[in-house]
Amino acid sequence: MLTVDFKRIEIKPGFRILDIGCGSGRHTGEVCRFQDVVAVGADLRLADLQEAEGRLQFHDEIGETKGCWGLTASNILNLPFKDATFDVVICSEVMEHIPDHEDAAAELLRVLKPGCLLVVSVPRGMPERICWVLSKEYNAANDGHVRIYTREELVSLIESAGARLNSSHYAHGIHSPYWWLKCAVGPAKTDSMLVNLYHKLLVYDIMEKPKITRIIDKALTPLIGKSSVYYFFKEPAAS
Repeated sequence: MLTVDFKRIEIKPGFRILDIGCGSGRHTGEVCRFQDVVAVGADLRLADLQEAEGRLQFHDEIGETKGCWGLTASNILNLPFKDATFDVVICSEVMEHIPDHEDAAAELLRVLKPGCLLVVSVPRGMPERICWVLSKEYNAANDGHVRIYTREELVSLIESAGARLNSSHYAHGIHSPYWWLKCAVGPAKTDSMLVNLYHKLLVYDIMEKPKITRIIDKALTPLIGKSSVYYFFKEPAAS
């Protein structure tokens, strides 16, 4: 399931691309499909990095990898890279977990080259608020969501760190009802027939991409899309 729209990113051969908070490697894997890129997936959780490694090795085995990749255990507040290392930085569904988000934003832009693209996605305000209302356990069940961003707050945070917004969109319209249902029955509950059936539908949509679910998702995304995705350009260095 991709949150980032790669059609909005001009990826060229030789680019170095960081996917911070890569999780299971969904975006890192997509980056590896581009010719002669260097994709770096970074995350704090060893289990996620191991899952990402399996995903990326599978891409290698079936011949879908056109660039090269690496994985590293990294903290977004102290990234182990030199200034201006990357041509694109992707930070998907991470900032809502970080108490010191100003420091995190500064690090994202520090490792990005001037004039290059930072992509940040966070849970969309309205769908996220419904989850918080439906379940007091939701935050802890999702590794600790510490805030709900408005568009203005997220844009101000990144622009204050030295970037400018270029474009934005919503994603995952059919995913919001799943999380509302999950919150209603209890986010840690695993034996809900309705939740499990909905999850099977989402897996089917991701794997098979049937026309009917694509149409429904496209219709729902502007209204209740689960994620907000923002594309920023780092301001060029002062001459």
